[in-house]
Amino acid sequence: MVADVTRSKPPAPAAPRRSATTRTAILEAARERFAADGYERATIRAIARDAGIDPSMVMRYYGNKEGLFAAAVAVDLDLPDPDSLPRERVGHTLVAHFLAIWEGDGELTALLRVGTTNEAGAQRMQRIFQEQLLPVVRGMHPDPEQAPVRAALVASQLLGLGLTRYVLRLPPAVALDREEIVAWLGPTLQRYLTAAHP
Repeated sequence: MVADVTRSKPPAPAAPRRSATTRTAILEAARERFAADGYERATIRAIARDAGIDPSMVMRYYGNKEGLFAAAVAVDLDLPDPDSLPRERVGHTLVAHFLAIWEGDGELTALLRVGTTNEAGAQRMQRIFQEQLLPVVRGMHPDPEQAPVRAALVASQLLGLGLTRYVLRLPPAVALDREEIVAWLGPTLQRYLTAAHP
């Protein structure tokens, strides 16, 4: 009598890990949702729906809405080294650089929208400009005491541009082409950065 030996099937190959793809989808959906709805109205459920996943996956990767927001709007302005900028055109160069950021992946727009209604968003925006814009301004003007005020004035123009063109979408601001914006705002930033104190 031959013993009946049941052979077990070899395990099926593991499905490829999709965590990187899932994280990317979540972050893209979160940026769009935070930019469109602001921090308070954006929900984990809506972000998960936009990403095509279950809300529990968002919680698994980011813990809560605060963690997701921090990951989604980790903004790097990637500002050029002040020594590499032509001093006589630095204002124009910075306006063009910020236009590229505003029209990029939406992180800065999302942060600006949230920063106007949420204290955590406002603090994050303040840190970004303190840590990233202020050193560039210091590199352009020799008087360190004036640098914070000059950086604040530069920020007022750049954030005002972002607010009117990309958040509020005021028709005249939206209608301007990039060259016009650089031509209008470049000299103003140039004055803030390099002109003598009035």
